[in-house]
Amino acid sequence: MKKQTFAVIGLGRFGSAMATTLTELGHEVIGIDGSQEIVERLADRLHSAVSLDATDERALKASGIQEVDVAVISIGENIEASLLAVMLVKDLGIRKIVAKAVTPLHGRILERIGVDRVVFPEHDMAVRVAHSLVVAHVLDYIELSRDFSIIELPTPPEFAGRTLRELQLRNRFGLTLIAIKRKTHTGDGEVTNVSPGADDQLLDGDVLSLLGPNERLSQLDVLFKDGK
Repeated sequence: MKKQTFAVIGLGRFGSAMATTLTELGHEVIGIDGSQEIVERLADRLHSAVSLDATDERALKASGIQEVDVAVISIGENIEASLLAVMLVKDLGIRKIVAKAVTPLHGRILERIGVDRVVFPEHDMAVRVAHSLVVAHVLDYIELSRDFSIIELPTPPEFAGRTLRELQLRNRFGLTLIAIKRKTHTGDGEVTNVSPGADDQLLDGDVLSLLGPNERLSQLDVLFKDGK
């Protein structure tokens, strides 16, 4: 994985989690926030942490963020400041910009002024939790589009001990198994089998990543019981 440099502007819950995770993944991160207290709290966990006004072009430039590969604008609550910060980092020549949005209108404006990726943290988390409540045993949910998603769930009891050739998931259920996570023999880690083959066998305790239409994924319990 290529090492990159990031600037995370706004170190609230989303921004601080983003900045520290990127650091843990081995990338260099400049954290920026208007609160000196927040900056001091994160100073030891980031490559650099600076307290400044993200709407001040001179201050931003002095921080050196024009040299980063990616800027993450995590100023959600103050929409005006969020939009101004995006325009300033664009003017500084940063090639890729990711921004947090708090409303659909905020998101549309961010897209129109050139943000490469707009994220809605609260909405996305709410969608994932809702699906985990509706579909039994779902561990995680990733929405790819209005029609398709990926879910993670433990191997259903009726699938344990059977191969993918026997199960015929795509033909019978319209689902594609894209990965199998399995605990190691020692139990202190896991291995992931990406694009498993037809003769790979599912075991009790495996975690399956399934890609399929949302309509099908929402009916997994019924589909699996009827097709066992």
